Amino acid sequence: MNLLAALEGLLFLCGDDGLPCDEIATILEIEKSKVEELTNQLQEGYRHDGRGLQLEKYGEIYKLVTKSQYNIFYERLVEIDENKPLTTASLEVLAIVAYNEPVTRSMIDEIRGVSSSHMVRKLLNKELICEIGRSDLPGRPYLYKTTNKFLDAFGIKSLDELPKLDQTVEVETMETDLFKSKYVETTEN
Repeated sequence: MNLLAALEGLLFLCGDDGLPCDEIATILEIEKSKVEELTNQLQEGYRHDGRGLQLEKYGEIYKLVTKSQYNIFYERLVEIDENKPLTTASLEVLAIVAYNEPVTRSMIDEIRGVSSSHMVRKLLNKELICEIGRSDLPGRPYLYKTTNKFLDAFGIKSLDELPKLDQTVEVETMETDLFKSKYVETTEN
């Protein structure tokens, strides 16, 4: 198994949160010294392959980040993105933040059932949500809340004006008698 590729995939999946050395060691089931060796190899690969990413270490946390020499292109992407309307997915993340703030990205992911890191970044860039500190949870993830720009964009004065969520969902169950349904096996002679 290619541990270098596995490490790169892990760091990609963690996005802005990154991964501490000890978690990498636990996940890959290797010693911390081997993690250091792999991260050095990965850093060298990014440095010499003329790629747009690099591996950085912030304290004990490793993160994949973009190279600053290409910032002009990233800024253009943000400018284009700012003019686009919100997608259904970004509205979903925005609603989760508004109704549950303060909330971490992993809490958003848990509610949605999919990764939300890209949507969170988009909403941060549009200044509809902001970081307000760090949680006391392991890894100390960022906490997010809506901004005044969010209130202004949706024409409300406070989150109290948001529609109330109905906590009970009635599910109509229809019992189907499979023997009387239209999907009955027929016998041909």
